[in-house]
Amino acid sequence: MKRPISPNIYYDPASVAGKAPPISDETDILIVGAGPAGLAAALTAAGQGLRVTLVDENPVPLETMGEEVPLHFGGRMGAAVSNRNSVLQTLLDARPEIAEALEAGVDVRLGTAVWGLFPQQRTTAWIEGAVAGLADDENAWLLRFKQVIVAAGRRDMGLAFDGWHRPGVMGVNAAHRLATVYEALDCKRAVLIGSDTQALVSAHALISKGVQIAAIIEQAGQVSGDPALLGLLVEQGAQVLTGHVVREAAGDALGVKRITAVTVDAAGSPVGGSLTEIECDTVLLGIAAIPAIELVEAAGCRTAFQADRGGHVPDADSAQRTSLPFILVAGDCAGVWASKSLEETISRREGRIAAHTALAALGVDIAQNDRVSLPDASVCDVAAHREAWVRASTVHAQNEPFVCLCEEVTASEILGQQPPRYLDWTPADPALQNTMSNDSPHPDVTKRLTRACMGPCQGRRCREQVAALLGIGAGLSVGEIALASFRPPVRPLSLHQIGQVEETSSMHRRWDAWFDMPSQWTPFWLCTGQPTVARRPQDVTDHLNPSQTEG
Repeated sequence: MKRPISPNIYYDPASVAGKAPPISDETDILIVGAGPAGLAAALTAAGQGLRVTLVDENPVPLETMGEEVPLHFGGRMGAAVSNRNSVLQTLLDARPEIAEALEAGVDVRLGTAVWGLFPQQRTTAWIEGAVAGLADDENAWLLRFKQVIVAAGRRDMGLAFDGWHRPGVMGVNAAHRLATVYEALDCKRAVLIGSDTQALVSAHALISKGVQIAAIIEQAGQVSGDPALLGLLVEQGAQVLTGHVVREAAGDALGVKRITAVTVDAAGSPVGGSLTEIECDTVLLGIAAIPAIELVEAAGCRTAFQADRGGHVPDADSAQRTSLPFILVAGDCAGVWASKSLEETISRREGRIAAHTALAALGVDIAQNDRVSLPDASVCDVAAHREAWVRASTVHAQNEPFVCLCEEVTASEILGQQPPRYLDWTPADPALQNTMSNDSPHPDVTKRLTRACMGPCQGRRCREQVAALLGIGAGLSVGEIALASFRPPVRPLSLHQIGQVEETSSMHRRWDAWFDMPSQWTPFWLCTGQPTVARRPQDVTDHLNPSQTEG
């Protein structure tokens, strides 16, 4: 029989109590991302008598880039990315403040991704404090922190059209990263799809790296980005096609060779006979810059659709605190708008504010004069603009391009909640389809039924598209549709890497009970009796060794 810990409470070997994984390292302030915001936060927090750790996943391993993580690289990585030492030096040259942070005493870890943040909540009460999961190209481990500043940047919205699966169709931010940080962009002549300020800034930077921008394609009637930037691109030879979308990206197994653009009407339908063909080797997706919120979202921070901040962003106050006060956000993951893209000082200011907030929470109060910047007024209805792109390019595509490239799911299958074709095309239940049409659909249901957003890229190429399609199907704004949820790990981990995370001997000894695996007999610890509950280690008043459980 089980031995009682106290009256009416029994020690349960199958409980998680007392089985918290060993923590490899600790820090006071963890900063995720070594861009302008993250570096500003690190330099502000340094020298205050606290441990400050700055983590950046760049240089990203080539294998991870091939899975379109963290950005949509589209197979346009040059050979230089395979030389890790060379890329690391290029990164340090591109961001000299990294050396400043090192000299200031910051623990800088490059080539290290944060794949999860685990605050001590109801489901993780058995872990002491807040913990981050980290991984380099070989290992994975856990680090305990007190405050974390997430400055994870932004990524690109995907857009399905015929041929978008070909090498050479990539995110404009990915191209910008490869060209300016890695110096490894394999591109000579590109077409830019989308015309907001963020896309134009990246396109202009690419010109300085030897890329010719052949055309800018915008489905709306006019360009939405900064007029001065547009003028510079036109001076460099860019053709501007408003009221157009890409009909097809043609090419071969090696990549894109040319695109065909078509005129669309106000409803997104193609206008017959109005085709324009443009030779290019790369198509840059600049539909929308998406705040990279997967890390804070998976940690449990509250998010909301805020059009003036670029879509779904964490709910943050003027001190950059999220709904979990020890998690702060700064830079583009806290919101994207035109003036922020044009001037890095806004992101740097947010980084400094977040650092001061974290320092104050740890008892270090230093003077600061920074005030948070307010977003620009939206130049268009962001939700309607994205819906219009998806409607014109994807819903009205001449064939049926895969919206989810990883799992090969089309727009009609998403709208019809069609199960994967390897299940012999079993039709979805009509009652369920009616529910999805009449009520607010949820992408997580779509994930389970169709597997859209379930592939190796973890939904980065299709998450916003799926939300737009569900909004179109239900007659709702994109802002009213929840996004498919992220869960850790938010970065791909190999079994070898995850196997490096240590576990206690008691967890290893009875791992089968964790998964409720059927066996030849029922273990005695799953028999009758009132089990203990998972609780924080400091709440456990009496720890018993395994011999005390045997009757």
